[in-house]
Amino acid sequence: QVQLVESGGGLVQAGGSLRLSCAASGRTFSSYAMGWFRQAPGKEREFVAAISESGSSTYHADSVKGRFTISRDDAKNTVYLQLNSVKPEDTAVYYCVATAWVTMATFAIDSHYDYWGQGTQVTVSS
Repeated sequence: QVQLVESGGGLVQAGGSLRLSCAASGRTFSSYAMGWFRQAPGKEREFVAAISESGSSTYHADSVKGRFTISRDDAKNTVYLQLNSVKPEDTAVYYCVATAWVTMATFAIDSHYDYWGQGTQVTVSS
């Protein structure tokens, strides 16, 4: 069982930066692949980024590639999402997720992830 708690959301101006954190419970954090999804009002939930169990592979949605970066610190049981050059369309609730493994075929599929956090709101003002 893994519990995920996100933090770091808030209000930011367009072009600014923000770092989201997700603290995971449990002593087996390093055995989980981690990721982020987001959902804007009135829109479907969408994949943002994922990182493999070892951290050697990362995946980013085309809409955030070059602006957002996912990373992990296994010593702190924490995964991060660095948001740079944010845009109003990045406004959403951001969810941290975990699963036993990801591959090129599965990293963007929300049903592949077993554990979800409560979400943290990111609002980008224009």
